Amino acid sequence: MEFRCTSTPAGSWSGDTLAVGLFSGGGGPLKAVLEARLGAALVERLDHRQFKGKTGESLRLEWLGTTPSVLLLVGLGDPAEFGLDGVRQAAARIAKAAQVQGCTSLGIALPVEGLEPQAAAATIAQAVRLSLFNDQRFKSEAETKPLPASVELLGFPEAAAELLGSGLFSGVDALCSGVELARQLVAAPPNQVTPQALADCAAAIASEFGLELKLLERSDCAALGMGAYLGVAQGSDLPPKFIHLTYRPPGEVRRRVALVGKGLTFDSGGYNLKTAGSQIEMMKYDMGGSAAVLGAARAIGQLQPEGVEVHVIVPACENMISGGAIHPGDILTASNGKTIEVNNTDAEGRLVLADALVYACGLEPDVVVDLATLTGACVIALGHEIAGLWSPSDVLAGALDAAASLGGEQVWRMPLQATYREGLKSGVADLKNTGPRPGGSITGALFLKEFVSPGLAWAHLDIAGTVWSDKGRGLDPAGATGFGVRTLVNWVVAGAPA
Repeated sequence: MEFRCTSTPAGSWSGDTLAVGLFSGGGGPLKAVLEARLGAALVERLDHRQFKGKTGESLRLEWLGTTPSVLLLVGLGDPAEFGLDGVRQAAARIAKAAQVQGCTSLGIALPVEGLEPQAAAATIAQAVRLSLFNDQRFKSEAETKPLPASVELLGFPEAAAELLGSGLFSGVDALCSGVELARQLVAAPPNQVTPQALADCAAAIASEFGLELKLLERSDCAALGMGAYLGVAQGSDLPPKFIHLTYRPPGEVRRRVALVGKGLTFDSGGYNLKTAGSQIEMMKYDMGGSAAVLGAARAIGQLQPEGVEVHVIVPACENMISGGAIHPGDILTASNGKTIEVNNTDAEGRLVLADALVYACGLEPDVVVDLATLTGACVIALGHEIAGLWSPSDVLAGALDAAASLGGEQVWRMPLQATYREGLKSGVADLKNTGPRPGGSITGALFLKEFVSPGLAWAHLDIAGTVWSDKGRGLDPAGATGFGVRTLVNWVVAGAPA
């Protein structure tokens, strides 16, 4: 798809499919433009079809022998409640409707007055592309649907339309490519996406965009004392791969950040085996954190933001059952010397992240952010649309929240309740890897905090509920969502404030 931003109004556009957003209770200025072009027939059809402009409402009308020949109308609801997220949701609905009817050229007219033009244009383009993503790699007979060859964003102020050229849309391409990569990694089965496959993916990113890659093998990790990470990995026949990608910006480095992603390519639960009803068949998505940071690395490599050095760290392995797997009750020693009593082998993500966080802090960054499908407790607390965010830093939490909102992702800051640390106390080691069931997502975050250098800005994102969508929502199709890429990229491009 080729995107173009233009000052051409909806009333004079001449492609084959015109999509227009109308507010409830009168429609707004775009309705007047359409009435002037299409006359009383439009009003009659809207009344006949009882189109009210409510949020989520849509209508397809055909005018045979005219250009455009198809008019797609989407309801925008109350104009007082319409903002960037309304633009995003409307553009996604438009794209899906346009693909169903097989259009080749699509014009989109949404009321963007009062919104920052660059943000509005980028939001529309991202919504169109991401909502039309369709992963058919593992079907013998792919069910592909044609995409519009061109998409024009109509009615932008003339000065803004001239400025919003190829640079804006190349940025959209970078971000969407990162999201799509994350979706492909999460959606692929665990016999395809192995620790080695993640390492190969990192190598491909490094080769294409000039990033540096350091790959630590089992012996390298052992030399660094990564007993927690290697303890999880020891039950699998597949060797672990500890991945470290580095993006170095052109010119001066003003900020150094580390992005850490949990990389469990399959999680059986270990000897605390996941049982029926625990979604063991879906544990391919337990590497959603690693997919997010690798997708972000791909986008950052293409965008080449200035001033920010980015370290992407993925401790990749499987959590399996074998004669060599860790037992419940084993004691592991992490690379910072802390000992951990494993009271649940199915709380393995925090074990691999423990050593990854110690490694990240050893790079002496200004800030560390980790992403993980860490706890079912976070899903119970926040559902499937909102990720949990933990951070001692108000500035970092606010910056990540703003970056998430800009990308159409939702995060909610959760408490790091210090008294809950009591639940992690062990009688035989420095701490246990799980606490009591109440507040399980909080104790998970508190566990991770034990492996972050004191005073270092740090945030933890629990994406267990958001990494997958059974039915699809908004920009995200059914299946892997690529959650986290937009948040991370927007945050890094903004300068990674902490």
